[in-house]
Amino acid sequence: MTGWRVFWVPKTRAVDPQRVPVLVGLGDLAEREDHTGIHAGDPILLSPDYRIDELLSLYLCRSSFARLAVETKRNYTDDYAIFFDFLWGRGKVWNEATADDLWDFEDWRTRSPRNPQKVGAARWNRGLAALTRLYKWAVATENMASNPILMHAVAGYQGDVVQTPEARAKEAKSSDVHWLTPRMFRLWVDVGLRGYTAQGLPSPGWRGRLEARNVAFANLLFSSGMRLTEGASLLTIEVPRLRLGGARYYTGRLAKRVTKSRRARTYYVASPVVGEVENYMESLRARVIRRAQARGRYDALEEMRLVTKVTGRRKKVLHWVDRNGVVGQTPLTDAPVEERMTYFTEGPAGPEPLWLWLNEQGLPFQPESWENVFRTASDRCDDVLGPVMAEPPFCTPHMCRHSFALYMLVVLHHVMDVRMGLTPEERRDFRLLYGDPWRMVQDLLGHRDIELTRKIYLAPVSDLQIRALMADPAPRDTEAGGLSVSDARVTSLLARIAEESDGIQDIDTLLETA
Repeated sequence: MTGWRVFWVPKTRAVDPQRVPVLVGLGDLAEREDHTGIHAGDPILLSPDYRIDELLSLYLCRSSFARLAVETKRNYTDDYAIFFDFLWGRGKVWNEATADDLWDFEDWRTRSPRNPQKVGAARWNRGLAALTRLYKWAVATENMASNPILMHAVAGYQGDVVQTPEARAKEAKSSDVHWLTPRMFRLWVDVGLRGYTAQGLPSPGWRGRLEARNVAFANLLFSSGMRLTEGASLLTIEVPRLRLGGARYYTGRLAKRVTKSRRARTYYVASPVVGEVENYMESLRARVIRRAQARGRYDALEEMRLVTKVTGRRKKVLHWVDRNGVVGQTPLTDAPVEERMTYFTEGPAGPEPLWLWLNEQGLPFQPESWENVFRTASDRCDDVLGPVMAEPPFCTPHMCRHSFALYMLVVLHHVMDVRMGLTPEERRDFRLLYGDPWRMVQDLLGHRDIELTRKIYLAPVSDLQIRALMADPAPRDTEAGGLSVSDARVTSLLARIAEESDGIQDIDTLLETA
C-alpha cells in the first residue's frame, strides 16, 4: 500500500444463505463496534504501514465530525488522506504537522509544477475547512499543543468578528460549477443512461438492467433540485403519486435529518418524472424485491425495523418493531439516512424495503454509489458522441441541482415579465406578495443565504438584466420542436445564456446538423 486509505463501516450487514452458509463472529463484531463507539457509516483511516490511529478514530467516530452530512464526511476524509500522504512523505503523522507543513502543502496543492493534479481555490478551501475542523478539535481536547492552521480575524456577514484560516483562498469562484440546459440533459440521459446511439436510436447491444431506476433518479434530481443524499434517501411513502385530474407539478416533503441545513422543506417534481418513479416502483423495483424474498436475503439482514403502521398526515410517525421484538416509534422527519435503510414494511410475499432506490440484490442502493452511475453515463456519452460533438455532455448529481436553479430562475422571470404581462407597478406588488424570483429559487434549493444562490448556483445570470434577456424576438412558430411558444421561448433564452457564459452545456450546431 502506498498511501493512507479510507474504509467505511458497513451500513447494513447481510448474509446470502445461498453463497455464505455460515459467518462466524458477526454478532460479536457488531457488539465490539458498538462498545468502542464505532457505528455504521463511520470512516476508518488506515496508515501506509497498516496501522489505525486510535486518536484519529476517536475524532472520526466520536466528535462532532460524526454528525456531519454523509457527503461532507466522505469529502473530508478524502481531503485528510491527501494531506496525511503529504506529511507521510516528510516522515510525519497528522498530529505532528506544523504551520510550515500547511503552507508547503498549500503551495504543492494549488501552484507547484511538481503536482500534476493541482486544484482550484474552491477545492482548496474545502480541504482547508476539513483540516481546520480536525486541528481545532485536537487542540481543544489537548491532544496537540498548537494549531498548524493559522487564523486571523475578519468581519462576518452580520458585522461580527469571526476567525478564518490565513491560508484560505480569496479568489475562490464558481469555476467548478457547471450547468446543463434541459435539452442537453435529455441528450445525456438518452445516450448515457438509456444507451441510445448518436442518431437517437436504441443501441442493439445495450444491456440496461437498471435503466428505469437510473433514469427516474436522474430526472428526479434535475426536476426537483434535490441534493444527492436528499433524493437518494427517500422512502416510498415520501414520494408523491399521480392522481386523477392530473397536475403539472407534484409536491413532496424532505425530512430535516436528510437535508444539509437540517430543516424540512417542500420539493416540487414535474408530473412526467413522478410517472417515471411510479413505473420504476411497479416494475423493476417490484421484480428485485420478489427475487430477494425468494433467495431469503431479507431474512439474513441483521438490522431490520418492520414498520407496522404510519400515523399522522403532515408530521408522519413510523411505528416499528425490530428483530429482537423491541417496539418503538420515530418521527419520519427525524429518521437519519442510516436508519432509513433498516425500515421495512410487510408486503404480500414478506418484508419489503421502504428505501426507494434498490440495487439488483433488492437491498438499499447506497447514496454515494450514484456518483459511479453518473460517471459511467458520462463516459458513454464521451465515447458515443465524441465523433459528432466538440464537447459531449457530462453530468454529476450536483450539476442537476445547479441546472435546476438556472432553469427555474429563467422560467420565473419569464412568467413574471412576459406571460403575465405585468406593469412595473404590478411587478412590484407581485414581488411583495410572492417574493422575488431569486428568493423563490433560494427557497426551492433550501439555501440559508441568498448570496450562495446568486454567486455560485446562478453565476451565469447574476449580472444580467432580465429585460435584456427578454428583448430578443420570440420564436416565430407557434410550435417549435413540440414545445409551446412559452417553452420554446425559455429554451431560446437558455441557449443565449449558454453562448455568453462559461460552464453551461447546450447542444451545439454540429450535433443538430448531424
